[in-house]
Amino acid sequence: MPSRRLAASTAAPGSVRGRGATANPDGRFEATRREILDDGWPRDEPAPVQRTEVTVERARSIITRNTSPDIPFDRSINPYRGCEHGCVYCFARPNHAYAGLSPGLDFETKLSAKPDAARLLERELAAPGYAARTIALGTATDPYQPIEREHRITRAVLKVLARHRHPVGIVTKSNLVTRDLDILAPMAARNLVKVAVSVTTLDPVLARRMEPRAPHPQKRLEAIRQLSAAGVPVMVIVAPIIPSLNDHEIEAILGEARACGAGEAGHVLLRLPHEVKDLVADWFAAHYPGRQRHVFSLVAQARGGREYDAAFGRRMTGTGAYAELIATRMRLAKARLGYARARVTLDASAFTKPGGQLALL
Repeated sequence: MPSRRLAASTAAPGSVRGRGATANPDGRFEATRREILDDGWPRDEPAPVQRTEVTVERARSIITRNTSPDIPFDRSINPYRGCEHGCVYCFARPNHAYAGLSPGLDFETKLSAKPDAARLLERELAAPGYAARTIALGTATDPYQPIEREHRITRAVLKVLARHRHPVGIVTKSNLVTRDLDILAPMAARNLVKVAVSVTTLDPVLARRMEPRAPHPQKRLEAIRQLSAAGVPVMVIVAPIIPSLNDHEIEAILGEARACGAGEAGHVLLRLPHEVKDLVADWFAAHYPGRQRHVFSLVAQARGGREYDAAFGRRMTGTGAYAELIATRMRLAKARLGYARARVTLDASAFTKPGGQLALL
């Protein structure tokens, strides 16, 4: 049996229970690279269990700024580094390399929490010259990943934003967001919050393989229902769309989410920056080996012949015939199901600076 060499990998494919990545490649900034060789012999020892480790990160600031022209916000907050959901396709995985950690298993098992987030936020909102615009919460890693149940950093951040009437957009794939309806519903009544819920698939088997510690798809749909019933505007994001794996589910996902009350919808085509490319390739080799070549071929067709195109305006949805087909299906399904054409714009005019008189009212 021919051997297969994993790209800069230090874990065998399919060897880690309850995790998304099947490998733990060294980060691209490391001076050395390690790899293992899969010789085809069956493993006699039991599969290892990777425990989640959480360290404290003492950040000096909490609001991250960006000038990207293809996203609708210029500032964001990520209460955690890394994400226990373990979504194998996560475009944020390469960020772990900046901390000297692997974008593979380390990304979902070696996490850091920022317990000073709420205090830092209060200080930054009070800074001279600060002008309120919507803050995106959870753009790189999920603010409602499992460790939020214990650390409650996201809830503390929301309390600060609510107290000062600051608009916020939340992106999550967790039903834990409904825990904070006591904060979100009053904010929604003032047009200060909207929530985007990511639904990748309705198939629980596929979901468990792709995003092993994220909530069941039906729990996400129930979260949409509860948020909508409480008056919180909800957007469903079909993301990522993976050619030949979940692209056939677009209309079904949009239909279920609309029935639960989602008013807006969007999509993102699979992105393969840096180490994500090899991680997804290893994952396909472990779970769907017969589809890997076809999937990567379709991805390349939508990325100008490359596996990834980072250009603004193209990186989210791609170009070419396949990308246009997906966009057309999204547009037709949204129109048929009655999704809004325009997105909700949150109100920043009521913002009150910390320490100001209006904050006492």
